[in-house]
Formats: sequence, structure tokens, C-alpha cells
Amino acid sequence: MIEAIEDVATPDGAMETFVVRPERGGPYPGVLMLMDAPGIREELYDMARRLATVGFSVLLPNLYYRAGRETKYGPEVLTAGSADHTAMRAIRTKMTIPPVMSDVSALIGHIDRTGIARPGNLGVHGYCMSGPYALAAAARFPDRIAAAASFYGTWIVSDAEESPHQTLGNSRAELYISCAETDDLAPPDMVAELKNLFDASGAVGEIEVHPGTHHGFAFPGRWCYDKQSAERHWERLIALYRRAIE
Repeated sequence: MIEAIEDVATPDGAMETFVVRPERGGPYPGVLMLMDAPGIREELYDMARRLATVGFSVLLPNLYYRAGRETKYGPEVLTAGSADHTAMRAIRTKMTIPPVMSDVSALIGHIDRTGIARPGNLGVHGYCMSGPYALAAAARFPDRIAAAASFYGTWIVSDAEESPHQTLGNSRAELYISCAETDDLAPPDMVAELKNLFDASGAVGEIEVHPGTHHGFAFPGRWCYDKQSAERHWERLIALYRRAIE
């Protein structure tokens, strides 16, 4: 694999981005992988690497870059009340969809300038807080994003500015929305409402609830890791990208 940390220029500064792609062949289709709330860590690097091994050029940005380069946390970030958790929440609670769309635009521009991915269709997927960002990106950049996936995305139906439930039908992308059966950040009534909105929007794709799972089930380092569901997450994601952007 070829991997590097690159600074992507944005209107708000340099966005540190992990880039990984296969060593041979290419250029490969580009994928934007958007982090969950605990932030950039080796676990996410490994997931980006796994996706790259099957033929994609993956960009994983630190979406907390506006708060500085020291926005990477240890395992304590998952413990409420810890110093890392408190620091992360201070940044996370200020994040909104519009500036992240600016970041996605910068990533697309970086791909076009550097040639690190094949020109044309791109994919984007996000975990946790970034599930809504991935869906919003599909609506904001319909000429480039051809596939978008949300994995246990939080508050996809909300009163937030540019909440993705408002624009589900505005993209040409195939959408995949994956939900945990037990998730306080996307409770069953919200998922049911989202399903109704999805069906009414005319969006292409599906919403899938994974039985017996909890928020975070695809992350190997979490207490709730579910191997069968995590492997299904890879199966669904890779198949989506192979259909839509290869």
C-alpha cells in the first residue's frame, strides 16, 4: 500500500488527511471516509487500509482540524467525564453540516489537483456523527458523489441546518443507510420516520437495521463490536462502491 499524511488546503486552514491506495496499478476510484466523533486514530487508519486493498484511493480527513493538530485522542475519549472526552465534546458540539461541506469540496479539489484518484465519480461514507455528513455531501455534490453510505449515523432527522433528511432526493447517488438496532443517537422512531421520508423522496438505495447490534458495532476496538455485522458492513460498502464508482 501507498499511504501518506497530506495537508488539504481549505478556507479555514490545512486539513490533515490520511491518504491510502494500492501500490500497483491505478489511478483508483476515490473514496472519502469521514470519521466518527472520537476522532482520528489507528483503528480508522486500519479501516481505510482495508478498503484500499480492494482497489480504492481513500482519503480520511481530520474533521477537527479547525481546533488544531492536537485533536487526536486515546481510548479514554470513550469514557464520559475524562479529559479526552471533555476536550472532544467541546469541539464536536460546535460542528455543523455547512463547514463540513466546505471540507468535502476541498477534498474533491485536492483529488482533482493531485490525481491521487481516478477522475470522475466518487464515494463517501461516514460513521456516527459523519453519517449525516456523507448523505448531505451526496446532495450537495451530485455531479461527483455517486455513492454515499451512513453507518449508525446520528440524528439524520433533525432541525439542524441542511439536515440530510431534507435533501434525500436531491442527489444522483445510490444511498445506503445502516442502523444499529439499539442506538440512543438514532432511536427506532427516528429510523421509522427516516424510512418514510426516504421512500417518499424517490432516493435510490436502502435503509438496513442490523439485528442485535449497538451504536459502533463495526469498530473492532469497541465493546459492542459485532463481527458478523461488521463484516456485513464491509460487504455492503464494497458492493456499493463497485456498483457505483468503479
